Amino acid sequence: MERPLLVYTTFPDAASALNIGEALVRERLIACINVLPGMQSVYSWKGAVERGEEVAAILKSREGLADVLSAALKARHPYETPIILHLPVAGADADTAAWILAETQPADATLAAPPSS
Repeated sequence: MERPLLVYTTFPDAASALNIGEALVRERLIACINVLPGMQSVYSWKGAVERGEEVAAILKSREGLADVLSAALKARHPYETPIILHLPVAGADADTAAWILAETQPADATLAAPPSS
């Protein structure tokens, strides 16, 4: 069975995170996005140390969608170089894993068993 995948990223604000997250849920690339507002960041960018407010986001998906999800996230993201970290899941509650996998199946995928010969 394919394993769940968590993707960590940051956004400049909750509205952009929620809008992009909703689009990715509708496309069935993720089952869920958790948006954690109020994060303070200190980071190096183009030779300068910067400070800023951001929101962290954790996206729940499946390992097989890692590349297409990263491309879709990058295409929509407001940052020039968004942070996109794939966090493999070593273990998960069976019901949680099943929900993530079911919600990230293509809408036209059939779950029927293959015909016997």
